Amino acid sequence: MSEELKYQPTGFYYEDFEPGQKYITASRTITETDIVNFAGITGDFNQIHTDAVYAAQDTFKQRVAHGLLIQSIATGLAVRSGIIEGTVLAFRELSAKFSLPIFIQDTIHVVIEITEKKYFKRLGGGNVWMKYAVINQEGKAVQRGEWIMLIKSK
Repeated sequence: MSEELKYQPTGFYYEDFEPGQKYITASRTITETDIVNFAGITGDFNQIHTDAVYAAQDTFKQRVAHGLLIQSIATGLAVRSGIIEGTVLAFRELSAKFSLPIFIQDTIHVVIEITEKKYFKRLGGGNVWMKYAVINQEGKAVQRGEWIMLIKSK
């Protein structure tokens, strides 16, 4: 090849985001493997997540996915959507409310709304505020909050 191939980010740059824009991600089904792997990575083997017999006798009558697992999957779905793939410089802040449990075999997607932005020349981009909601297969918001990400400038 005479031309060198170079990676080209597909994500939007800081200048491309405007308050009021809305995005929806692809869906993803939560599996037992997700929960077991997350427990192994974090060391959080709370029985409500990892012990089917215990969980069957507890509040929700079945194992519940870790709230932070769902938060991690939600940010992964945001990257997978393409809007921040290759252009996010840093995940700066988050707020989260975990409203409903997520069970094995639940399917989730994320709805994102851009609410604010602020440029930081010295950082090579700016903060973009994203209000998000994690929605289950029944159309219910199981988590919601705000992400603030530092996004590259053009």
